[in-house]
Amino acid sequence: MEDEEAEAVLRTVGRQIRMWREAAGMTQAELGAAIGYGEEMVSSVERGRRIPKPDFLDKADEVLRAGGKLSAMRDDVERARYPKKVRDLAKLEDEAVELGAYAALHVHGLLQTPEYAQALYEMRRPAYTEEEVDRLVAARMARKAVFERTPRPQITFVQEEATLRRPVGGRMVLRRQLEHLIEVSKLRHVSIQVMPLDREDHAGMMGSMRLLKLRGGKTLGHSEGQLYDRVISDPREVQILEMRYGMIRAQALPPRESATFIEKVLGDGT
Repeated sequence: MEDEEAEAVLRTVGRQIRMWREAAGMTQAELGAAIGYGEEMVSSVERGRRIPKPDFLDKADEVLRAGGKLSAMRDDVERARYPKKVRDLAKLEDEAVELGAYAALHVHGLLQTPEYAQALYEMRRPAYTEEEVDRLVAARMARKAVFERTPRPQITFVQEEATLRRPVGGRMVLRRQLEHLIEVSKLRHVSIQVMPLDREDHAGMMGSMRLLKLRGGKTLGHSEGQLYDRVISDPREVQILEMRYGMIRAQALPPRESATFIEKVLGDGT
């Protein structure tokens, strides 16, 4: 695991499973056979080396007669499944009353379909393992809860035209992605704009960026690079990002024209 918080959760869960198993007088092999998992998986979970799926916890709870105590740890385990930087970002998104994002290289994470996200992670080098890809895709999809929570935050996006045309994952994956953008753009609290390639003036040439206005009025920025991503809290730097994002939105197509633009790209045979 990549962070102490997740490791502590998994060690605690593993300890609890081992205690209930030993109290039931079962070996790791016997528990595995009873719940449909191998002995190695049970051993890895008990040592905090593997993340148990909800099904694993529910079946172990039933077989070991833990009275719901193991199943109750599902939410903690699910959060530990996601990388720390994703958990931290999700916490900020959950506190935000306004979110704004300019995406220059690919469709923004909050707007991605599972297939598109998987294609992005599969092309990373050094390559992720299949388990890591599954974990990262699940984490990205879980962040979409921000669209559904109450009260609804105001969410705006500006997408570079190139991100609508690059066939990440193949033509059909891109087509479904564009269809998803059109559907999301219909949400009353979401605005999606397109920055056409023919714009001469462009305030976003320094790359992708995000802004999050939290309850209480504090605004934070977020940026990603090749080998880093960071939250920006310095008021002077945040002010610069706010100015740039405002200019980017002013230079991009308005939301209604952007929706028409995306439909046209879709109709061009993408």
